[in-house]
Amino acid sequence: MQYRSFTKDNIQVSALGFGCMRFPILDNDSSKIDEEKAIEMLRYAIDNGVNYIDTAYPYHRGDSEYLVGKALKDGYREKIYLATKLPVWLTDSYEDFNKYLDEQLEKLDTRHIDFYLLHSLNKERWDKIKALDVLKFADEAKKSGKVKYIGFSFHDELEIFKEIIDSYDWDFCQIQLNYVDRNYQAGEEGLKYAYEKGISTVIMEPIKGGKLSNPSDEIKSIWDLNDIKRTPSEWALRWVLNHREVSVLLSGMTTLDQVKENIKTVSNALANSLNKKEIELIDKVTNIYKEKIKVACTGCEYCLPCQKNVSIPDIFELYNNLYVFGTEETSRNTYESYIRKGKDASMCVECGKCETICPQNIKIREHLKDAHKILTR
Repeated sequence: MQYRSFTKDNIQVSALGFGCMRFPILDNDSSKIDEEKAIEMLRYAIDNGVNYIDTAYPYHRGDSEYLVGKALKDGYREKIYLATKLPVWLTDSYEDFNKYLDEQLEKLDTRHIDFYLLHSLNKERWDKIKALDVLKFADEAKKSGKVKYIGFSFHDELEIFKEIIDSYDWDFCQIQLNYVDRNYQAGEEGLKYAYEKGISTVIMEPIKGGKLSNPSDEIKSIWDLNDIKRTPSEWALRWVLNHREVSVLLSGMTTLDQVKENIKTVSNALANSLNKKEIELIDKVTNIYKEKIKVACTGCEYCLPCQKNVSIPDIFELYNNLYVFGTEETSRNTYESYIRKGKDASMCVECGKCETICPQNIKIREHLKDAHKILTR
């Protein structure tokens, strides 16, 4: 495993972090984690050098933290650094900060959290929790020993990112970055800005919610031009880790094979290791994707449950796949099943609640209408 420095204390963390958001599930229900497989995957990763485990309060409809707590028994907690996140959108008072922290400590069955993040900050949430004195809470949480290091995860414009970075002596931050989303939200500029401030950065969505793992034949033909043959996922991970400013790359792995592949990839995906030809190939692929993607949804499920049972991320995946991967027949057949189950876009009443919590700031209602037109036969 490759290790990189993290925080001003230069903690050595694995360049690959295990994101506990996409565990294998049962009955196609994200709240029903396949515990046996998930624990096997986590422990295999730890046994093979992964020491950064990342979860959050809402992952798997609130069950991810419980699963991680179970997986870290039998001495595994002592082998890793544990990260989880404060659900700031649920807080309405200073007391709520401590309430959720204590609940998470109990769910994770641990006395302290190594890396605690203010989850999914945007301007509205930042202004709200700042007024509730969240920075005082951050100081007190560290002083109490319940939290070792404080950071935040981010989903908004670059200007807001810089404002938050400059507002406190953060230990680290977490941003979205992949070769398609280079200038999206904080982007590469935000990554470098944090680095120059001495703030370590964790990267989420390096494979864009898995969407860069299944390319079209057109994109495969570009990858095949390289002398060294790599999987699409490997290309995505190597592009992120080619940045010396990146400390940890999070991968939300769903199978043990994915864990094994990513461990192998990250072991030698060093900073500045891509050559000129490889960078040019990645740039070509980036341009193709950007021309075809309709909705920048990563399948994070923050928009669920929808009060009208609309399968928002699934619909957008079918919609994007149709354009990016040419899956017209499959996408439309699957969408017919959504219509039969009353989960299609026509059920949307345009309440807009999903848009207020979408970390990608997607105009969900507008895109649902467009998707329905295209996916309906």
